[in-house]
Amino acid sequence: MPNFFYQVNFYLFGLIAIGSAIAFVTRRSPVAAALWLVNTMFCLAVLYVMLEAQFIGVIQVLVYAGAIMVVFLFVVMLLNLGEPSEIADIRGKWGKLVAALLGIVLLAQVAALSGKRMPEPFIPGTGYDAQAVRDLGAVGSVAQPLFNEYLLAFELTSILLLVAIVGAVVIGRRRQIDAR
Repeated sequence: MPNFFYQVNFYLFGLIAIGSAIAFVTRRSPVAAALWLVNTMFCLAVLYVMLEAQFIGVIQVLVYAGAIMVVFLFVVMLLNLGEPSEIADIRGKWGKLVAALLGIVLLAQVAALSGKRMPEPFIPGTGYDAQAVRDLGAVGSVAQPLFNEYLLAFELTSILLLVAIVGAVVIGRRRQIDAR
C-alpha cells in the first residue's frame, strides 16, 4: 500500500512540476513567472525528498526557491517590469475553486503519508548510491563530486549568474536615464 501512495505522489508532483514549468515560460508578467518557478522548485524538492536525497531537497528550497528567487525578484523590481494588476494569474471563481481542490488533495495525501516510512526509490538508474551516503554522509556525498569533478562548472555557473545580474542592472539604469 505505501508503494502505491509513493508512486501516486511521485507522478503527481512530477506533473505539477511540468505544469508549473510550462506556466512559467508562458506568463507575460515576470512576477507571476517567478512565482510559478518557485512552485516548480518546491515540487522538485519534494521529488528529491521522495528519492531519499533530503539534503538536496533542502538545498533546493533554500538556495533556488529562496535565494535565487529573491535575487530574481529584486532585478524584476529594479527594472520595474511588473504592474500590480498583472501579478495575479488566477482570475475568476473557477481558478480559485481548482486551486482550493488541489490544496485539499495535497493535504489529504500528506495526512495519509505522515505516519508511513517511504520505501526505497523504485526508479532504476537514478544515480542514488546508498553506500556513498552511508560512508560520506548526505552532505559529503554531494560535496565531494561538486567540488572535485564539477568545480569548473560550479564556478562558471556562479560567474554567469553574477554577469546576468550586473547586465540587468545596467539595462535598468540605461532605461531610467533614457526615460528622463
